[in-house]
Amino acid sequence: MLAWLIALPAIVGGAAYALVLSRRRGRTGIRILATTNAVLLVAAAALLAVALTAGPAPAASVTAAEAASNGSGGLALLAAAIAVAGSSIGAAIAVAYTGAAALAAMSERPELFGRAMVIVGLAEGIAIYGLIVSIILIGKA
Repeated sequence: MLAWLIALPAIVGGAAYALVLSRRRGRTGIRILATTNAVLLVAAAALLAVALTAGPAPAASVTAAEAASNGSGGLALLAAAIAVAGSSIGAAIAVAYTGAAALAAMSERPELFGRAMVIVGLAEGIAIYGLIVSIILIGKA
């Protein structure tokens, strides 16, 4: 995941550079891009060959205390943040749609207020589930 976060700006920048190069220089720009791609392919093949011919790395013995201080707790906190963010966004979308529908229904029949608020409250429960999951994950960190 981290490799994609690092490589994504480079990929977007490379695509933009290729677009500008092909528009300004025409066929010459395409030849430059093809040459650059060939060089990158050869470099990637060399890196792959080095990685495949390397011997196995010795495993290090890790105790439970070292594993806890290694940063696995940080991943649990990141997962908790993702759980809260995702559930909050989902709840916001659900409340937006159900709230709009509830207001439209109440404008025609005001006696539907209680039923409409229950449905909006159920949509808000999605955020509470994400909060519960994040509390469980933080407890494991």
